[in-house]
Amino acid sequence: MFLSYYEILHAISFPVRLEGELKREITRTHGNQSSKNSRKKEERKKIITDRSQWIVNDIDMTLEIERSLRDRFPGLQVILEYVDGVRVKESGAELQEFKKGICGEVKRKYSLESLKDVSIFRSYRDFFWKVGIDPTKIRPAAEALVRRILADKPIPMINNVVDSYNLASIKTEVALAAFNRDELKGGLLMRTAESGERFNGIGMNEPMDLNGGEVVISDAEKLVAIYPYRDADRSKVSATTKNLLILVCGVPGIHEKTLNDAGKVALQLVTKFCGGEGRFE
Repeated sequence: MFLSYYEILHAISFPVRLEGELKREITRTHGNQSSKNSRKKEERKKIITDRSQWIVNDIDMTLEIERSLRDRFPGLQVILEYVDGVRVKESGAELQEFKKGICGEVKRKYSLESLKDVSIFRSYRDFFWKVGIDPTKIRPAAEALVRRILADKPIPMINNVVDSYNLASIKTEVALAAFNRDELKGGLLMRTAESGERFNGIGMNEPMDLNGGEVVISDAEKLVAIYPYRDADRSKVSATTKNLLILVCGVPGIHEKTLNDAGKVALQLVTKFCGGEGRFE
């Protein structure tokens, strides 16, 4: 379903200026700090999900990267993929057998000593250090999974969707994330977190307060991820999920072709083992 220009204005009730590519209006205030924070939160709700038209598409969405992050991290990019009509269930024998093959490939290709020299893993580690995450304590996603295989530890099996894109991440070395698309509101924005913002990640007993400065992704209402390593509980893939948004998570130093290739592998595995129809942004 597409909305008209006037329907958008009625639905979101704010003025938006479009100049070539989408830009967010930033209001500068001289009030107290709480007023500033309130204004910032309101401004960050002002997201249009199409970069070139006054249209909101309730099927596809876009992800904008805040200008300050683009300036700070040249080459930072994310590829969006969509899968419609997946069937989420426990991983079956075919996927389990495919996992055995991937584990065998990992053991032939890597050793624990050689992982420090894998260029893609190094790019993620460099990015982690720059955003205040110690990658020796919180490993980049694909590297963490590869290390588990090399250490003869089991890979957690969640459901066929999560297991499929985890295997794609292992095979391509690229971090991937998937969300229940029907739980996302409006467009997505990658930005710097504010001090005191609360984030409830998958597996957390209670929400955590962010320090400020973390790289996060938010929709029009809430935080959906700390980029690129932890996703929010509310928009996670569950048994009731039908439509996916998959993020192919790039960082500086990883070429766009590498991300595109990883995205193709992710779509191939998810649609093969979970059904549905997939497409790129």
